[in-house]
Amino acid sequence: MATSALVLKEQGNQAFKAGDFKSAEELYSRAIQKDSSSPALFTNRAFSRIKLQSFDACIDDCIKAIELQPQNMKGYYYLAQAQVALHHPNEALSSALTAYDICIRTHDSSASSISTLILQAKKEKWKAKERDRIRRRSDLLLELEDGLMKTAEVQLKEVEHKVKHRELDVSGGIEEKLEIRTSLQRKVEELRSIFAISDPANLTRREVPDYLIDNISFAIMHDPVVTKTGNSYDKSTLLEHLKRSNTDPLTREPLTRDDLRPNLALKQACEEFLDQNGWAVDW
Repeated sequence: MATSALVLKEQGNQAFKAGDFKSAEELYSRAIQKDSSSPALFTNRAFSRIKLQSFDACIDDCIKAIELQPQNMKGYYYLAQAQVALHHPNEALSSALTAYDICIRTHDSSASSISTLILQAKKEKWKAKERDRIRRRSDLLLELEDGLMKTAEVQLKEVEHKVKHRELDVSGGIEEKLEIRTSLQRKVEELRSIFAISDPANLTRREVPDYLIDNISFAIMHDPVVTKTGNSYDKSTLLEHLKRSNTDPLTREPLTRDDLRPNLALKQACEEFLDQNGWAVDW
């Protein structure tokens, strides 16, 4: 029974490598029917469902994997990806930070990828706050954005209906969903740009440059230092990290306190940005 599940899992792995994510999902589902106690089967199916943009189903798989193995790094990592895709940045940030903590404690090599995801989740969280701030400034903008979002939701449901009733194949459905989401984002950005011209002081979107952000705390750096591999971090958060692991958080190469050097140019850039953008302290 367990052997059969392993065979199905391997077949699913091969289908995934070949880019046949629908077949991979089906094979992992069959394996789970044989052995529902394996967290790896649920995370494998979750990854397939991310590729298929079946994000709600992916979340279900991740939650099950975490129930079976509470310190399941992949479970939290895929969960965060699905939550970002569904525009739940607060939950995504929490999941990604948990994945990062597990990654550091287990010396996993995925720290760089997870750091990128954490930054994405934090940026999405900030964007959501900015959307609310800007929308509160204009009732008309709020009404128009809501209309665009409702139209996109209807279009996405129509695509799901077509795929379910085999009027559209899986790859075609993925492409149409991506096109709908991309079109929505483009229209919303264009709309906000138009409104920002009329009231630049209040309706212009505020952003923090990536190079000012610490890859451990994911906040704006105050005292940046550079490592021998060329990566910059905030000194205080990096020193805390080195108490747990004598490695570079991103490259995993050996690193000690003596390897750190002040990044004076970056420190000046951080200070100038904060001086000119007081709101950024809340980023």
